[in-house]
Amino acid sequence: MKRIDFTNTQVASSETARDINRGVVLNLIRRRQPISRADLARVSGLQRSTVSLITEQLIREKWVINGPTGRLPRGRRPTFLRLNEGRAILVADLRPDRTTVAVADVNGRFLSQEVMQTPSHPQATAENLVTKFRHLMKAHPDRIFEGIGISLPGRFDEKTQRVIFAPNLKWPEFDFKAAIERATEMRVELENAANACVLAEVWFGHGGKVRDLVVVTVSEGLGTGVFTNGQLTRGLNGMAGEFGHVSLNPEGPQCTCGGRGCWEVYASNRAALRYYHESSSASDGPNFQDLMALADAGDALAIKALDRMAHAIGSGMRMIVAGLAPEEIVLVGDFTRQWQRFGPVIEAEVAAGVLVGKPPRVRPAEGVMARLRGTVALVLQKHFGPSADAVEEERPAWVRQRVVR
Repeated sequence: MKRIDFTNTQVASSETARDINRGVVLNLIRRRQPISRADLARVSGLQRSTVSLITEQLIREKWVINGPTGRLPRGRRPTFLRLNEGRAILVADLRPDRTTVAVADVNGRFLSQEVMQTPSHPQATAENLVTKFRHLMKAHPDRIFEGIGISLPGRFDEKTQRVIFAPNLKWPEFDFKAAIERATEMRVELENAANACVLAEVWFGHGGKVRDLVVVTVSEGLGTGVFTNGQLTRGLNGMAGEFGHVSLNPEGPQCTCGGRGCWEVYASNRAALRYYHESSSASDGPNFQDLMALADAGDALAIKALDRMAHAIGSGMRMIVAGLAPEEIVLVGDFTRQWQRFGPVIEAEVAAGVLVGKPPRVRPAEGVMARLRGTVALVLQKHFGPSADAVEEERPAWVRQRVVR
């Protein structure tokens, strides 16, 4: 029998309880705004006096503002609360060829964005980002900037916060976070691009009620973010989810990670371009956007290349289905704009990989800003805690039964 050491346990302090309740209230306002204090008390199960204290604190901290006044048949008219859209977050999505920088408010709405080329060295990238961030802050002088969120096609060590694996960027190990924090004097949050897309689904999409979710990002490379039992899975050294670098054929094409025949070399944008180049006599091939345009125009070689890519995406997803059995698989990438071409092929491959029961739902992400929107959630989650839906489901039954909708 496993021995339980009761002398080495952590007791929840009153301060911890206050922080938890603050996160619950703040997140409920985010999910249900505009909402009155009375409704917050009913939905959260907290005392009205507790809700009042928390909301007054949030108003003083400028996270929440008073909105319109409601109407009731009798009694005091309630004042509705909503998030303060004057708070803003600086975000960036790094890719090997380009980086998108933007300003977003606390509801994930983008106020402005710019695109720049991604330098080949991390130090130069950090310096260029700092310049862009300062420019955006000057362009929005009326905003309170909360922090910086950055997604990148790679992994970083959670303890040291140094980028340790970014094969498509071809970066050496570098303390990217500290370089930007020193220059901006703002807190920086880094996240793998696929993990950022998971956060986007859970926070701003329909993924809030899904407990087991996998996001597959397809671009220059291929990444996966794994959301299991309501938690983002990180694994040893933060490397969980690197299905793109699982070798499907040891004698296959060389991968940027140093291996051969990885899923990525068959299912990424680069793979589709390679398929087209191998079939075409042209010396200068198209970029991926051009390739999709050629397919739309009926180019047989472009259609064939994209079909091979679609089958490779679906075939590789079989190992995700068999190994993780997610409820839902969400795909992110430029290719989803032609979902009518890719979707049926991928769904058929996924269905063929199911061992028991129904296949998971397979769908494209909503919109084209998943990676950037995930970096917004990356910063906000430090203040908001778990999603409101998760909080509600985990609440005791006697409290849930009191909820009035």
